[in-house]
Amino acid sequence: MNSITQNFRSKLFAGVATLLPLYLTFFVIKFLFVTLEEMSDPLLKRFNLDIPGLGIILTVLLIYILGFLVTNFLGRKIFNLGERIVKKVPIVNMIYTTLKQITDTFTKGSTDAFEGAVYIQYPRQGLWTMAFISGESKTKDGVPYYHLFVPTTPNPTSGFFLMIPQADTVATGMSVEDGLKTIISGGLLAPEENPLP
Repeated sequence: MNSITQNFRSKLFAGVATLLPLYLTFFVIKFLFVTLEEMSDPLLKRFNLDIPGLGIILTVLLIYILGFLVTNFLGRKIFNLGERIVKKVPIVNMIYTTLKQITDTFTKGSTDAFEGAVYIQYPRQGLWTMAFISGESKTKDGVPYYHLFVPTTPNPTSGFFLMIPQADTVATGMSVEDGLKTIISGGLLAPEENPLP
């Protein structure tokens, strides 16, 4: 009886493990579909157009045009002017600046965002976590320090800023992209061997 229960449980978990990624993928695609349709709905209604999927195509096209405009000289100047105006509005300034920094960090090439990935002992001795190098500095005595961003799992856009002596870090041997994959997956995509002492 016990083996039947275990067999049933293992098959049930296997079914859930198979169904969950499919369901989440469907949910995300459905969410994007509905969101993009709603974004362009007012414009389509103005022209009395009701074609399923046209809203998505139109929204993607508008996002592409916006991207095209901000990557050329004149468009960039206009965008910078608008950004300066937004940054003068007190509360909006704080929200916009924070979101822009997060977005820039994870949409730029990782080589621009971070210099590398290291392991540090955090939150206490004997426990290791991954951190990303965002800068360097030295003390008056010439001791080199790393400025580190310690992301949370599975959402790497939040985390902690730490300054730590470079001697207290261990190089991961991974690229920043691989490090981010490890963080987001909760360690599922971590290498089988690590360089920790």
